[in-house]
Amino acid sequence: MSRVLVAAAIALAVASSASSAPQAQITVFAAASLTDVFPKIDRHPRYSFAGSNMLEAQIELGAPVDVFASANMTLPQTLFAKHLCSRPVVFTRNRLVVIVPRSNRAKIGSVSDLTRPGVKIVIADKGVPAGNYTLQVLQALHLSDQVLANVVSRENDVREVLAKIVLREADAGFVYATDAKAVAGDVKVITIPKKAEPGIQYGICVVPTGGHTTEARAFVKKVLAKKGQKKLRAAGFLPHR
Repeated sequence: MSRVLVAAAIALAVASSASSAPQAQITVFAAASLTDVFPKIDRHPRYSFAGSNMLEAQIELGAPVDVFASANMTLPQTLFAKHLCSRPVVFTRNRLVVIVPRSNRAKIGSVSDLTRPGVKIVIADKGVPAGNYTLQVLQALHLSDQVLANVVSRENDVREVLAKIVLREADAGFVYATDAKAVAGDVKVITIPKKAEPGIQYGICVVPTGGHTTEARAFVKKVLAKKGQKKLRAAGFLPHR
């Protein structure tokens, strides 16, 4: 075999080896409300779903993370200001709703019914995006004192609120519309008056501590791409713009 052919064979072998090398698995920290949809967009990353505030705190402590997807823009912007992630972009939006068990024994038909004595309400804790949005809604409706007096539990993330209503451990809870859609057979949805709806934007950014910046950017691109957005819409999320 000539030197030219040998060189060509070596080059081909190297190229083939490079193309077949396994892609690095990235770690994605994402809001609990994204639990069902993100694996449908990309099943390969290692996911950690929880309250966005808890995830942000872990990133500040140096957790090896490649992508942070938050249920608000405030937390990723905080990380960006500290040079702990790239400039965040809005990748989807959502709505806050009230859910009640399908049996609705408390006969709740509106947000104002949550002020009735004896009604048991579950919300996400303050600091959790869903919890902060809940407080904004109640303040806008001038119902903060009356409704909060009926709160029996404050949860670490919105999925914990969802679970308590599905299990009928409370009469009502504040969750995202997408969470309610995921358990449509178990709950009834009560919409929040339009004047009180918070503008819910989800932010995503690349975190350098994970060490896979190129792959992380590719993931963000996939979420923002047409196919990723279609899956988010199918799950009940709103267009990012």
